[in-house]
Amino acid sequence: MKFLFFLLSFIFLININSVAQKFKIFNGDTINRIDDNNLKQGMWVIFNNDTGKKNDAGLYKNNKKNGIWKKYYKSGTIKSEITYLNNIPTGYAKFYYANGNVSEEGIWKINKWTGNYKYYFENGKLSYDWNYNARGKRTGEQKYYHENGNLMIEGDWDNGKESGVLKEYYADGSLKSEKSFADGKLDETLVKHYKKQETKSIVTKKEKSTESLKLFTGNGYYKLKKKNKKVDREGEFLNGRLVDGKRYFYNSKGELIKTSIYKNGKLIRNIDNLKK
Repeated sequence: MKFLFFLLSFIFLININSVAQKFKIFNGDTINRIDDNNLKQGMWVIFNNDTGKKNDAGLYKNNKKNGIWKKYYKSGTIKSEITYLNNIPTGYAKFYYANGNVSEEGIWKINKWTGNYKYYFENGKLSYDWNYNARGKRTGEQKYYHENGNLMIEGDWDNGKESGVLKEYYADGSLKSEKSFADGKLDETLVKHYKKQETKSIVTKKEKSTESLKLFTGNGYYKLKKKNKKVDREGEFLNGRLVDGKRYFYNSKGELIKTSIYKNGKLIRNIDNLKK
């Protein structure tokens, strides 16, 4: 009787062990389940053999991936989220940089993007904002951005080809060029190029030890400088005209030769600086 009891206990432990191998427990849920037909079912989590952290996680239905499947970097941070339907990538997809920022996102269908698609710089700012048709060809408004967030290129595409006027911008946001396309072909005769606008350095009146730059609007107190950094005019301006202040004149050596003083918009005195 003792031998029979021992044998039954041994068989019971073997069965328990086989069940434990077949059904793993993760966060209180049964995972990695295989049914009687040897088909994967339910939640599956695949671990990295080196780190022991999750590598892939998602749902199986009759041995086929369904719903959102997540993939992870070795560090454990999310790498991608891809929607599956009967083992085929179909639906919303999202990819990540190792730092956690999104790298790209959109609707993925079998082997191509459809609808709106966005790609990002690693710093998190938008790089591309594109639109695709059902065939995976870029169609409609397309935008590119500089890494500082300003618009770089904008225009329309038709079935994967440029169509109409394409505008290009400098990193500061000013217009760089306009190019006309028809069926993806550039019309060289209609190309327009624009020079980058330069902003003058203007110094505002503040504390004696502190000066800051601001854009000249034509009204208020300003100190305007020449390219050689010599002061040209300083004082109160009204509609771009010096009304109360001084204007300086220099010779070819850069020496100050004359100072004109203005009051209420009128020249009231000239000072010969060379006679000082």
